[in-house]
Amino acid sequence: MPRVVSVSTFHPPNVIEQEQTADFARNVFKGHFQDIERLITVFQNGQIEKRHFTMPLDWFEKDHGLQERNDLYIEKAVDYGAEVISRCLKDETYLIEPQRAEDIEAIFFISSSGMATPSIEARIMNRLPFSDRTKRIPIWGLGCAGGAAGVSRAYEYCLAFPEARVLVLSVELCSLTFQRKDHSKSNLIGTSLFADGAACVLMAGDKASVKTNRPVPSVVKTESKLLPDSEDVTGWEIKDEGLHVVFSRDIPSIIRSWLGPFVSAFLLEQGLSIEHIAHFVAHPGGKKVLDAYEDTLHLSEKKTAHSRDVLSQFGNMSSPTVLYVLDRFMKGDVKSGDYGLMAALGPGFSGELLLLQWGDTV
Repeated sequence: MPRVVSVSTFHPPNVIEQEQTADFARNVFKGHFQDIERLITVFQNGQIEKRHFTMPLDWFEKDHGLQERNDLYIEKAVDYGAEVISRCLKDETYLIEPQRAEDIEAIFFISSSGMATPSIEARIMNRLPFSDRTKRIPIWGLGCAGGAAGVSRAYEYCLAFPEARVLVLSVELCSLTFQRKDHSKSNLIGTSLFADGAACVLMAGDKASVKTNRPVPSVVKTESKLLPDSEDVTGWEIKDEGLHVVFSRDIPSIIRSWLGPFVSAFLLEQGLSIEHIAHFVAHPGGKKVLDAYEDTLHLSEKKTAHSRDVLSQFGNMSSPTVLYVLDRFMKGDVKSGDYGLMAALGPGFSGELLLLQWGDTV
């Protein structure tokens, strides 16, 4: 079974405390909501302490056009992506020997917060010593489900080509999409929640000679699922000014009614139940999302502790966030034979599940 043999993350340089963003949002939205003080409590109640942004907070006090923001997205996504790939290929936490960029057979690039053609991974290939025959698979539009979906697609690639080493690179700069003149509640919620980050996963097929110095998880099985006629639950509206967030208040209730049967059926096909899952690698979409996970899957808070900690320290970075959580599990106390379940939900409305099983060092 294809293995996740290394994970690395990158944190953009501007660390913003949640109280700072609450003050900023109060100034932006106060003339448009009579009950602004009640609404602003979402910043305090969301269990986020701080986030990382690409630009300092005062940058957001002025209007910026789509071209300026997208040019920044391209520049910083290349910088952050090249750095996190380099870390992933030589991370001594996981790898006994560094891996060479020229030995990577394919790169899956995951993002939904900016646009680039040629895509970001092509630009990175001109900076790092990848082979010019490396296959490029950019995937756009999966939002918060993108990190898990990228690992799923890389798993399928490694099944088809068992000697392959494959990268999943996820970069999201959600803060650059902020719209000062969008005074919707969706934008207010998004302002309290979303952040920037990058993560990279190295996956190896069964016949790829990659030695690890700690147990790492294999991907046993994956499943994707679409909720029909749910396009308005989460995503972007693309307008002249750029990307405007769509964020339905119904997401927690949808999770409670839809995710449980999805997970149960997926595990049952493998002869398992949620009681067999030692490590729940959940994308922390927000506090209410994690509460809904616990309710519908009957999980203790201990099972979502890593997800809650990532949410607290980094906010919701969209697609990289679940890979931050995976990194914590992989560095934690795991035993050979342990099962894990990676879960992420995103636009569509859709879900991505991966059954993981930890093995011995190879």
